[in-house]
Amino acid sequence: SAHLMAEALQELYPGVKFTIGPPIDQGFYYDVDLGDQTLSGDELEEIEEKMLELARRDVGYERHEVSKEDAVRYYKDRDNEYKLELIEDLEEGEISFYEQGNFTDLCRGPHIPSTGEIKAPKLLSVAGAYWRGDETNPQLTRIYGISFPKQKQLEDFLERRRLAKERDHRKLGKELDLFTFDSDQVGPGLPMWLPKGTTLRETLRDFLREEQLKQGYKPVTTPHIGRLDLYRTSGHYPYYKDDQFPPMIFDEGDEEGEEDGYLLKPMNCPHHVKIYQNDHHSYRDLPVRLAEFGTVYRHEQTGELGGLTRVRGFTQDDAHIFCSPEQVKDEFIDVIDLTIGVLDALDFEEFEAQISLRDPADKDKYVGRDELWDRAEQAIRDAVAETDLDAREEIGEAAFYGPKLDFMVEDALGREWQLGTIQVDYNLPERFELTYVDEHDERKRPVMIHRAPFGSLERFIGVLIEHCGGNFPAWLAPTQVQIIPVGDNFVDYAEEVAATLRVEDVRVEVDTSDETVGYKIREAETQKIPYMLVVGGDEEEDGTVSVRSHDEGQQGTVSIDAFLDRVQDELRPAFASTS
Repeated sequence: SAHLMAEALQELYPGVKFTIGPPIDQGFYYDVDLGDQTLSGDELEEIEEKMLELARRDVGYERHEVSKEDAVRYYKDRDNEYKLELIEDLEEGEISFYEQGNFTDLCRGPHIPSTGEIKAPKLLSVAGAYWRGDETNPQLTRIYGISFPKQKQLEDFLERRRLAKERDHRKLGKELDLFTFDSDQVGPGLPMWLPKGTTLRETLRDFLREEQLKQGYKPVTTPHIGRLDLYRTSGHYPYYKDDQFPPMIFDEGDEEGEEDGYLLKPMNCPHHVKIYQNDHHSYRDLPVRLAEFGTVYRHEQTGELGGLTRVRGFTQDDAHIFCSPEQVKDEFIDVIDLTIGVLDALDFEEFEAQISLRDPADKDKYVGRDELWDRAEQAIRDAVAETDLDAREEIGEAAFYGPKLDFMVEDALGREWQLGTIQVDYNLPERFELTYVDEHDERKRPVMIHRAPFGSLERFIGVLIEHCGGNFPAWLAPTQVQIIPVGDNFVDYAEEVAATLRVEDVRVEVDTSDETVGYKIREAETQKIPYMLVVGGDEEEDGTVSVRSHDEGQQGTVSIDAFLDRVQDELRPAFASTS
């Protein structure tokens, strides 16, 4: 479909230069250089019509393998410096063209048999994109699209897309006063949490922290920066160099070189390793479970930032377990149990587990010996098998220091997100020469398990907002109860009710505005507050409240104690353990 769109562009915009046009999770895009011509988005319908016209010819996609010399000659004749640059990176024998109708493109393939199978194309948006993602390169026009073999499938997709826009966490985050961004003065990709959003974050954090304490995790706190040498030892620098902010060089009397520079931490792991090294450990101490809600920083490209789901500063619910090789399987199973409990508590019912493995054909991307990688990958397989968790394997998706188990969660709109992750790591303990003393008084190397059930609070909350449409479970809602006095004479009674609820740790607000009761109720509904308590003369006289539920409407009039008895389970998080 990307090639069909490119053929349409070629007819409508003479002189256009094509760069790359890959398939993506939801459709495809093509980056093009239009020269002096521009696309605002209003032209997409015309391009779609041309695509359908071309598709109806039902011409085949034909593959031609060509020599590097012929490929270079072809694109030199068309003055396309972008394709020539791509061809430079290709080896002889791996270059192919695909041709349909009047259009030919450099492409690895494969393709569908013919254009006739494309029945329902839809071009979705236009954006700017730098050639090869480098801000120093020319800016191109990126056109996003999708296509289906049936019109009904396109209609279903567009309906899901409409619902997704309504649930967009950036839109709801603003409407519900959860977070804000100031790209000009604070910086892009650096969210600031408003009071309600902070309450949401802290409630999630406390929910997990309480369960971690029950399971023997010990809280730690580490700095936001560290010496560059720390990350050289861990391998994050230079293996992770492209995703990090530049090192900071400080003048501390003598001019320091880069060797003594500092780095905004991209990961919490090296700091937790140093905490483990702070003490001597015997086999009786293991496992050591260290947990931190630690903020880390990644230098994501500006064009890749997206609300909370792709940011430059985010907080991971990070923990690292240092254990003996014999303890790996049991510890890994316990973390699987913890992660599934978190997902269950937040109504993420549909998820898949993915075992992310090293790509054996590209070992330069990873650190560590083959033997350690084999051992770590097998440890994950063994733990997953014992839990009967259905997991698929994906080559090339491992972290640079170890394989991992990723939880791919499906939200209410059927979209898949990677949230929780668990990693087995034999490499960092070796790089830092970690040890413990075994029962025979010999020094042994521990194994390290990295785990983050949320992944990051920012991303998790962004996905959660869209999953529930801002209708958080009552225990998680920033404001659980809104008290609405029917007039100024009943504000004092409303405040008394609020004080009673606060003693029971209910998050409650009183609406003292001059608006009508109807307006106050509609406002509370818009804010998706789980419960509204309307109070007036009868309620004050009887010591009662008139209860209204966001989900179910009017609930009747009850005493304050009766209301608390009715909702106390809803207002407390319930951790669902699979043990």
